[in-house]
Amino acid sequence: DMKHTHISKFLSYVLRHRPDDIGLEPDRAGWVAIDDLLAASAAHGQAISRVELEYVVANNNKKRFAISDDGLRIRASQGHSTNVDLGYEPSVPPEVLYHGTATQHLIGIRKHGLIKGMRHHVHLSGDEATARAVGQRHGRVVVLPVRSGDMVRAGFIFYLSANGVWLTDAVPCMYLVEPDTPYQRLSSK
Repeated sequence: DMKHTHISKFLSYVLRHRPDDIGLEPDRAGWVAIDDLLAASAAHGQAISRVELEYVVANNNKKRFAISDDGLRIRASQGHSTNVDLGYEPSVPPEVLYHGTATQHLIGIRKHGLIKGMRHHVHLSGDEATARAVGQRHGRVVVLPVRSGDMVRAGFIFYLSANGVWLTDAVPCMYLVEPDTPYQRLSSK
């Protein structure tokens, strides 16, 4: 529903990018006290009830937010542009992961590989369907298989976020498999 979508977008903005906009200061791991968040939101014209907050967290299909075990704190699961140590343990990914992107990004990707840009990590999916859904948000979609097994053997580190997204610092071109699309002819290879 529109109200819950609006709350979800507001929480994403505040918890991932600009907690300072409403006067919040998350701890090193990105957590803020829920009471502080609700009070600060209300003070900035965005009244959210505890029930609404819990509904949005529970029903967000991408599990964008996590509430601490004691129920007192909340943070975004990933996608921060602020300096946050999410505390994920390194994990060994499957042999192949997938990155969904828009075709207009292919030329840059072929040149530089996958780089994190404004985010902390490159986000990769364990299956093609999820990668396609992610890529579709940005235009005509292309799914790039990533040779994650080879990357691990070469010393790259991967993390698995709370919502099932694989994270790594960068994917050099040599670990990307060319997509089987008409865009192959754009390749510099």
